[in-house]
Amino acid sequence: MKQKKFFIIGLILLAAISFIIFILVSGSGNKGSGNKGNVETPKAINDINDVINTINKNNKNVLPELETMKVDIKNIDEVTSYTGLKTNDGIESIVVSEPLITAQAYSVAIVKVKDNADVEKIKQEMLDNIDMRRWICVSAEQLYITNSGNVIFSVMADKDVAKAVYNDFKKYVNNNIGKELEKSNDEEK
Repeated sequence: MKQKKFFIIGLILLAAISFIIFILVSGSGNKGSGNKGNVETPKAINDINDVINTINKNNKNVLPELETMKVDIKNIDEVTSYTGLKTNDGIESIVVSEPLITAQAYSVAIVKVKDNADVEKIKQEMLDNIDMRRWICVSAEQLYITNSGNVIFSVMADKDVAKAVYNDFKKYVNNNIGKELEKSNDEEK
């Protein structure tokens, strides 16, 4: 009987310690000082997929079912299709998130540029050349582009969705962003 009592007390203590550790670990990420959003150094966005996954999760009620994939930057047609860029000069990697059903106008592209690349020039080229009507039956209403360090973020979709996703990116990087660019589909007509 004594062994059973010690065993139960041990399990309760183990559960309590585990719970306290869980609270301490998860609590530190919610104070803005965890790994999400801490962009004190250029290496803050090491995992582009984490940026997309976090934004997609935060907007799961308004976004369609999405597929996230890495673009082959050697394939200039793919690079141009997703970003509007005519060349891969200065590009380190590109990750995109788009609907599985392509009749929905939604696209997020995150472009990581090399350290010596001109981020502002690349952002402007994206703004000037991205095809907001790249889908068969629909077109995006709004395009937003900004950067945090050497990571360029673009989203194009319906106005409300694009704004919500764009604001989530800014929140993710604690508003540590560069020049903000935007274009509405009205400007393309």
